Amino acid sequence: MTVPRSFSVFAIVFAVAYAVVYVIAVWKNYALFTYHPATNEFALGIEKGKDGVAAMYWYGWIATSTIAASVAGLVACYLPQRLTQGLWSGWSWVAPLCAIPVFCYLLKGYFLR
Repeated sequence: MTVPRSFSVFAIVFAVAYAVVYVIAVWKNYALFTYHPATNEFALGIEKGKDGVAAMYWYGWIATSTIAASVAGLVACYLPQRLTQGLWSGWSWVAPLCAIPVFCYLLKGYFLR
């Protein structure tokens, strides 16, 4: 069984797009939905916590990133081969590694109190 060329293109573009979109989603709080653990409820978009309990946006950030990265990967699969043949697979490692210092900066308030 051989893996089609489009799968490697999808995988590389998905990995890069996911890392980039996830950083943006966390930074700007673009959550697709909010989870309220105290009441076990989901709400579309961003909602403040209920009953004094903080809301969880993490699941929404993951969903936002997954959808955006899937669309980017699917679009890349339909690009001509001459545009995607030089796509370096190392980008699927470089993008997430570059996202780590950004998260350290975004979360510095939790560590420097």
